[in-house]
Amino acid sequence: MDSFVLENDTLKLEFDRKNGALVRLTSMETGWPILDRPNLGLSFRLLVPIEDAFTTTFKSRRNNQVLGERQKLTSLDIVEDGKCAVLVWDGVESEHAGKLAVKLALKVQLSARQAVFSMKIENKSEHTIENVFCPYLGDVQHPAGEHSFTTFSYHYASGITQYLWPFFSNTRGYYGFDYPTLMYEPQSSGPPMAPFLLLQSDDKQGLYVGVAEPSAEPMAWHFELRPGYQTLMDARVPETLSIAGKDVATRFSAVHVPFIRPGEERSLTPVALEAYKGNWQKGADIYKKWRAGWMKTPKTPEWAANPHSWQQIHINSPEDELRMKFKDLVEIGRDCARHGVKAIQLVGWNDGGQDQGNPSHDPDPRLGTFEELKEAIAEIQKLGVKVVLFAKFTWSDRATERFRNDLIRLAIKDPYGDYHVYRGYQYQTVTQGLDINTKRLVPMCFLSEEYLRICDVEFRKMVELGADGILFDECQHHGSAALCFDEEHGHRYGAPVYANDRKLIGNFRQIVKDIKPDFLFSGEACYDWEFEAYHLSYHRSNNRPHVPLTRYLLPHVPLMTAVTGFDDRSMVNQCLLCRYIISYEPYNFKGRLDDFPATVEYGKKMDALRAELRDYFWDGEFQHEVGGAVSNAKGERHYPYSIFRNLKNGKSGMVICNYDETNSVTVKAVLDDGTELERYRLVDDPAWKDARDWIEIPALSAAVVI
Repeated sequence: MDSFVLENDTLKLEFDRKNGALVRLTSMETGWPILDRPNLGLSFRLLVPIEDAFTTTFKSRRNNQVLGERQKLTSLDIVEDGKCAVLVWDGVESEHAGKLAVKLALKVQLSARQAVFSMKIENKSEHTIENVFCPYLGDVQHPAGEHSFTTFSYHYASGITQYLWPFFSNTRGYYGFDYPTLMYEPQSSGPPMAPFLLLQSDDKQGLYVGVAEPSAEPMAWHFELRPGYQTLMDARVPETLSIAGKDVATRFSAVHVPFIRPGEERSLTPVALEAYKGNWQKGADIYKKWRAGWMKTPKTPEWAANPHSWQQIHINSPEDELRMKFKDLVEIGRDCARHGVKAIQLVGWNDGGQDQGNPSHDPDPRLGTFEELKEAIAEIQKLGVKVVLFAKFTWSDRATERFRNDLIRLAIKDPYGDYHVYRGYQYQTVTQGLDINTKRLVPMCFLSEEYLRICDVEFRKMVELGADGILFDECQHHGSAALCFDEEHGHRYGAPVYANDRKLIGNFRQIVKDIKPDFLFSGEACYDWEFEAYHLSYHRSNNRPHVPLTRYLLPHVPLMTAVTGFDDRSMVNQCLLCRYIISYEPYNFKGRLDDFPATVEYGKKMDALRAELRDYFWDGEFQHEVGGAVSNAKGERHYPYSIFRNLKNGKSGMVICNYDETNSVTVKAVLDDGTELERYRLVDDPAWKDARDWIEIPALSAAVVI
């Protein structure tokens, strides 16, 4: 085979000179042969539907592929002393429509540690190019001698792991695809929501794949297991190189969905590859370093930047609880002031209750007048408690006359001209629990300047009420929509609907900057780039193996999580462990603080502890498990724990939790740099004890060690 090689500090890439396929890929630091079977090498793949892509006539064929491995290179230039290659295919052969006037130019640029794949496409054919697989890896191999090979990516403020070997996680039904398929799409865990993906082998090494520019263009991280499982029962990958006479291979690609129409040119979002040694944190560090070069976070209002806690309270839903009049909200403020809770997130205050009437943010007249709500907010603020109003701009309530008669124009449209429908949420009654009368939600197009102006009008209402901030629920996604095809909104055909997520908040900030400069912009489970606009993010993290990925990526951004249990020591401990703000939510945010006194009292002690030691556990840099280890008396690793670096003195401290409900644990904590951890104390016991021997942590407790 006639080939050429590009090489840097982390990767060695070998390409076929005839068709441009990447035939070998090797980690330089570990020797891991990521790709090592040249006959399975791939370069790109296109989906180019024939004729009218969205008709059902027999003249059309939706699944018309262009397979890069079957194309011949038109030209190849290797420049910059072998650190850059430009591969050009001028004209391609499709599977069902013959020759197509499509020109592709792939640039593979090496830096010291990364290989960046950038593709430009000129479409002179009469068809639309919908999908582009690039880069496209034909046979990703797990390192020899290790126990597992997985993917790791962002999902709802946490990290999500899926198996590639010895099992393969099929996230698409067997009925729809020829091969087991794992796909991270932009609506859940693909770019821009998750701009990077790790292919991780045990905790020893991995391959980082991430976007190389801050583009809102959606992509999917896409895997196929070919030809399929060895055994379906346990989703096991064949251990042989072939089965039933067919090559066994796991394909991987970043799949772009650009919808390049006839006569258009488009440069795709570049994608970087980098091999690394270590665990997922080492891979995430690659992304953090890149993102630090362009993204800055806004200055958080002082009241939200200090250790504190919130209460979330719901006063109405679409099933009409009408729990509390606006004028009675001051009682909630008094509760908060008495317990030292700094802020109230008020939910269901809008006309119709939570998730009804969107995008309207008029106060519900059954709960009181606009002026009564404004007066209640002012009275609560006099108590030293902030009021943050629950808000929604993503959706329109499909059941409203406003949507049916007007806003339908501004809904995100699919290629057929239809709007998307989101399932909505059920509240309170069995009728809703059975999904019989659920309010369906329609994602609206933020690319429409007209809709953004409507959002501005709705936002001003909350400013006029005197609120200290908003919490934009579901700011992090647009339901099933990734692209909008309604050009009457003023954007291109197939435009990325995530593109103006930050602009929306930027518009709001301009409105409020001279009125209330310390106005807080918060959202639900903000994806990473949204922190360029938002101050604070709220999420739910109630599981033992929670991976605090957002906290690791952004060590000092205010993050808040729900605490709902009536003696919820473990969730309070998790807040200490991960530097999360407590959101007290008795009765699933329908109750009052005095409804769960044990939780509140323990939470107060935790907040007091981290205020006392804020140089470590609030202002310090969160490092998760990097830099030390905790083991039990048997020498086994103990989890969970986290390490914080005191930025004033450079020393490290640990938080160690015991989630066991009945048994205490005895552990030893050590730091990698050899610094001795001398003393520890529990959240609810102010007495310091010697940590140089063993640390005793009772059931459902947490210790800080310094």
